[in-house]
Amino acid sequence: MPRRKRVCPAGYPVHIVQRGNNRQICFASDADMAAFVNWLTKAAQLYGIAIHAWVLMTNHVHLLVTPSSDTAVSKTMQYLGRYYVRYFNFRYRRTGTLFDGRFKSSLVQVDRYLLACQRYIELNPIRAGLVNDPGDYVWSSYRAHALGTSARMWTPHPMYLALGKNDGERCWTYRNTFSEFLNTDVIQDIRRSLNTGLVFGNERFRNEVEQLTGQSQRLGKRGPKPSGNVK
Repeated sequence: MPRRKRVCPAGYPVHIVQRGNNRQICFASDADMAAFVNWLTKAAQLYGIAIHAWVLMTNHVHLLVTPSSDTAVSKTMQYLGRYYVRYFNFRYRRTGTLFDGRFKSSLVQVDRYLLACQRYIELNPIRAGLVNDPGDYVWSSYRAHALGTSARMWTPHPMYLALGKNDGERCWTYRNTFSEFLNTDVIQDIRRSLNTGLVFGNERFRNEVEQLTGQSQRLGKRGPKPSGNVK
């Protein structure tokens, strides 16, 4: 059976994961992460994507973005695959692919689901045991959302902006949402959505996306099981 066609329609938030090939390291230093952020910022401006949340880990990256066109996400990822991979291969005197084939993606419903997805992304360093406080990890969007740290590539989502009347209120409210870890069921739902390419949202949202794309958002109506599942 054919693989599920990826859909990233304009105006819909999408959660993206790109892993290193065979889960190998794709960021070996802070300089590598800074280089990736530089090219990601350029790609976002060039192709019109709003970057709401991110985390760069040693062997993968999570992004939460809203594209301004149906092709913006694919063009952005192709741009990164071209320029960052060239940089990485030259720096470490290697050849061949760096990333693991097709990136994984899942459309995210805005109300009730988007901020949960942001928290999932920004809690990656905690789950990996790298830090005890998400604010201690430099390469994520948590510091922008919770501490007011500036980030050139960041476009705060309206759901985040609605958390308070000013920056201080929004940061305080956002920090408080991290007083407890995400519910296990929410984590499983996010991972299932990424691994299947289905939406992260409720039944109404699934129906909306099905009508928009003409593609089923139900388990059992898709291509072969994907490899390299998100954990």
